[in-house]
Amino acid sequence: MTLAEWRAQRADLVAACASRWSLTHWTPYIGPHVSFAAPATTADGAAVVLKVQFPHHESEHEAEALRRWDGDGAIRLLAADPEHHALLLERAEPGDALSATDTAALDVLVGLLPRLWVPAGAPFTTLRDEAARWHEHLRDPERTARLDPDLVTHAVGLLGDLGPSVTESVLLHQDLHGGNVLRARREPWLVIDPKPLSGEREFSVAPIVRSVELGHSRAAVHRRLDHLTAELGLDRERARGWTIGQTIAWSTGEDAELAARHQQVARWLLDR
Repeated sequence: MTLAEWRAQRADLVAACASRWSLTHWTPYIGPHVSFAAPATTADGAAVVLKVQFPHHESEHEAEALRRWDGDGAIRLLAADPEHHALLLERAEPGDALSATDTAALDVLVGLLPRLWVPAGAPFTTLRDEAARWHEHLRDPERTARLDPDLVTHAVGLLGDLGPSVTESVLLHQDLHGGNVLRARREPWLVIDPKPLSGEREFSVAPIVRSVELGHSRAAVHRRLDHLTAELGLDRERARGWTIGQTIAWSTGEDAELAARHQQVARWLLDR
């Protein structure tokens, strides 16, 4: 199914899920490009979120990741409908994003990450396999035509070195940027929207280091890398390599502004 086909069916999918779970839902949240997410209320008055996803390999096992975390630092999964790629989730209220806070955001993330690193095997995609996919993806000249060829070469080399050497298998949130941590009542902050992988801890800092919400400058990027790796006892060079590799791999989409920003992060990281 293409994204355009899914969008054409989205209203019917949402209606089916709302009927299944007896939900009243309101205006969708602004932001998700490949999913529908909206605040909703159950028949007994519980505040929840209805999320209907575009079928994509990065979010394929989101429900299982939330089950493994079981609300420990992350939003709770209340129910799942695999047929419609839909999730019924705990609602984080007031729900403002960590990106709206000051530099204490890094300390919040330092506290959350170790709680997310639970042992993980099947059914999650391994970081080793995903790195191999990115490696091949970046060797396709049609996909990388708009990117700086030197950055692509660096990323391909890093992914080729790092991927085969992964030995650890903990659950990773590969899109843990400032907008995916929300203020809540059950806990001060809860993680949402995992795109789960199984792999090594060093990879976890990649989305945080490049998170524009937490400051987009050479100094801010290096400060995040240094702070996170020091506080969490991570190998800085592997973390830096993973950030460059994934960031360039995630720069091949249609969003030219995002690609330019991602490439700038990679340049800053290559400039040690």
